[in-house]
Amino acid sequence: MKRPNILYIHSHDTGRYIQPYGHAIATPRLQSLAEQGVVFRQAFCAGPTCSPSRAALLTGMCPHSSGMIGLAHRGFRLNDYSQHIVHTLRAAGYASTLAGVQHVAADPTWIGYDEILPTRGPRAEHVVPAAVEFLGRAPDRPFFLSVGFFETHRDFDEPGPAEDERYCRPPPPLPDTPETRRDMAAFAASARVYDAAVGTVLDALDANGLADDTLVISTTDHGIAFPGMKCNLTDHGIGVMLILRGPDFVGGRVCDEMVSHVDVFPTLCDLLEIGPPGWLQGRSILPHLRGQADAVNEEVFAEVTYHAAYEPQRAVRTRRWKYIRRFGDRTVPVLPNCDDSPSKDVWMANGWPDREIASEQLYDLTFDPNEANDVADRPSSRGVLDEMRGRLNRWMQATDDPLLNGPVPAPSGSQINDPSGVSPQETPHRVG
Repeated sequence: MKRPNILYIHSHDTGRYIQPYGHAIATPRLQSLAEQGVVFRQAFCAGPTCSPSRAALLTGMCPHSSGMIGLAHRGFRLNDYSQHIVHTLRAAGYASTLAGVQHVAADPTWIGYDEILPTRGPRAEHVVPAAVEFLGRAPDRPFFLSVGFFETHRDFDEPGPAEDERYCRPPPPLPDTPETRRDMAAFAASARVYDAAVGTVLDALDANGLADDTLVISTTDHGIAFPGMKCNLTDHGIGVMLILRGPDFVGGRVCDEMVSHVDVFPTLCDLLEIGPPGWLQGRSILPHLRGQADAVNEEVFAEVTYHAAYEPQRAVRTRRWKYIRRFGDRTVPVLPNCDDSPSKDVWMANGWPDREIASEQLYDLTFDPNEANDVADRPSSRGVLDEMRGRLNRWMQATDDPLLNGPVPAPSGSQINDPSGVSPQETPHRVG
């Protein structure tokens, strides 16, 4: 069979806050991509922190199974870089190329890309020229091109005339204040830069006659970098955009089935007719899209172990319910795991550091989609709580979750913050 090229184009910290998901964030090029492909309305990352999320998509395993339980630039790494998707694709005849952000290795040469394109930095203005130059070479064999942008990570771009803070709505976990509106206007400015970069790369596909033979995978790592979102296991943290365009992904379709980033690798194996490696934990989406299966997943899982600091927690989500379990004895927020921002300042000034967090949380996603009303303590929820506990425990056992054996140590040489600190910018301590 003639296998398509694969363009994996990804952003930092965007969640679903783009135009195709109904938000007042102008992203016309992503909107056009959505109208040509398939939009997954219920897509979730496997870990709402940068490296664990990306590792899950690229290995097809949950973070604690791949070994990526923290941040690559802080000393965490995959157990086995040969499990990265580029090695499976190479055996099927693909050449692999990296442009820009990858975030699964402190040194990108560990991963195994055939080519790493030089760039002057991770922002779109530096990454786009490298990707466009590569696409202009008319590659003579199928390629996997990873194009990663810093945007929409903090610090955001300065709002322009198109991002008037007076008319910006902050995300649901936050109050509507001048500070949060300006913060969201700055996010919208960063999203505008990201969208234009995506458009330029897609234009290069067209200009070089590659668009019809290329599968485009457009996604992000996790929720946006606002309090209660990134590094949290509510849908504000684990909900992600996922748009695919290419073979079997055409026509402006919408998929409402729950899918996880760990499903991308097995879906590619299915699409490309490649034998799936034995370590994969996800499921192919193709049978559902082809009308051969009613559902993709009855449940999806997500986790946090380390971000800037240790904050062990796990979650299971069904269509109706979300169950989150926090491990250890800490009952207040781990503030270093929230990026500094004007929105964080609003919460901090109003007593956030002392707000207690329950060790078990249960949310009814039908009546409480913002996950603001924990019903774990209600007698009427006892049956659902037991069921969701069971789902999570079975998964943790099946995947040999290290949390089952107690606190999970950070690897020697890693850098972690004190959970009792305030900011990720505080000096971390080195383990070992």
